[in-house]
Amino acid sequence: MRYVSTRGGVEPLSFGDAVMMGLAEDGGLLIPESVPDVREEMPSWRELDYPDLALRVMRRFATDVPQDELEALIGRTYGERFGGPVAPTVEVGPLHLVELWHGPTLAFKDVALQLLGNLFEHLLALRGEELNVLGATSGDTGSAAIAGCRNRAGIRIFILHPHGGVSPVQRLQMTTVLDENVHNIAIEGSFDDCQSIVKELASDLQFKKLYSLGAVNSINWARVMAQIVYYFKAVFDVQAHTGAQAVEVAVPTGNFGNVLAGWYAMRMGLPIERLLLATNENDILARFFTSGRYERGSVTRTLAPAMDIQAPSNFERYLYYRVGCDPERVRRLMRTLETEGAFALENAEGGPVDPDIAAGAGATEDCLAAIRRYHREHDYLLDPHTAVGVAVAERLRSGHRPTICLATAHPAKFPEAVAQAVGRDIARHPAIEALKGKPTRCEVLPNDKEAVRRFIVRAVG
Repeated sequence: MRYVSTRGGVEPLSFGDAVMMGLAEDGGLLIPESVPDVREEMPSWRELDYPDLALRVMRRFATDVPQDELEALIGRTYGERFGGPVAPTVEVGPLHLVELWHGPTLAFKDVALQLLGNLFEHLLALRGEELNVLGATSGDTGSAAIAGCRNRAGIRIFILHPHGGVSPVQRLQMTTVLDENVHNIAIEGSFDDCQSIVKELASDLQFKKLYSLGAVNSINWARVMAQIVYYFKAVFDVQAHTGAQAVEVAVPTGNFGNVLAGWYAMRMGLPIERLLLATNENDILARFFTSGRYERGSVTRTLAPAMDIQAPSNFERYLYYRVGCDPERVRRLMRTLETEGAFALENAEGGPVDPDIAAGAGATEDCLAAIRRYHREHDYLLDPHTAVGVAVAERLRSGHRPTICLATAHPAKFPEAVAQAVGRDIARHPAIEALKGKPTRCEVLPNDKEAVRRFIVRAVG
């Protein structure tokens, strides 16, 4: 499998080169040249455990990694760092919730970022190189990326987060990691500002090469690849439980990476009837999939900070396919977005933008109501992101087939939101309690890419 850029300016790359490049050197995002059809193989995959299923899916994309090496990487990722099942499915009320928070930082990002840390270390050892990982986070990506890269040979990691714009627990999970190779940077701006700085520095090819910059955001294709796996596991589990031929999957999203992984799984042949895309008040994606108009707004801070995004980077991957795999048109649309703040797809008028994706927004009151209702009626605690997904799923689901909802974080990561909903401070987890009172380290910088550049130069030396 080779990898190309959504903007057409990069020669086809191997999987390993795509992982190390992160953001494509032409400013686009790297995608596989083709999407494998695995329908004939799926019957033999249904009874596999998570590591074996991950191997079957990932070897279709990571074709230049020898199978025994890939198997060892997957075994280390899901055998050592997860305390039990990676993505168990539980039936709660009318929905099937996929608990994706059983990793070291209690968020779905662990599923991909633990693998990416192992991949980086493996590829760097083969190449005799070092890597300075640069990433932006709206909350969970940062702590999961740090957990995946701390103490890794040949890796330094620089994580930007919006100052005051992540939850207290998310901040603790990042800033209490004092390893020498870990650098936390709080930017005086929004997540979109952080992401813009990362993209601008990664697009400076001279700086990127001189300082060996890599990416852990879902800009990196390996992140999306790893997330495809749990869609297969969830659908197989629910089909085995219900006997259904097809399902719907609700996905709370901010940066579009999680939805995109499900979209690729559909293209591979997984029987998902529809994806139910859920946003909070930062509803750029919900508005696009209901109107065809993609228009940035200002970021509204909510109880679900990982979804407080108005410039979802992974949307460009979807857009590439949506416009007929035409990189020139992608470039034009992205230029229009940069200069005018919006664009519209002409052929979206008069019908659904994509019959495979239904979309809706859940406001803060919807989020709190879902947390309160599921605790009262089902004795189950939702985190605010999953609660947004649940609220939208209950509104959009057809009722004719099982509805899966991705549960993206443990509720203990957002105790304030849970307490606001149920009236009591009951969201707890031992791993989080152990962080309280620990020393922290974080650098606060202005919303200025040059300030971040100078910080990296000083740290690398």
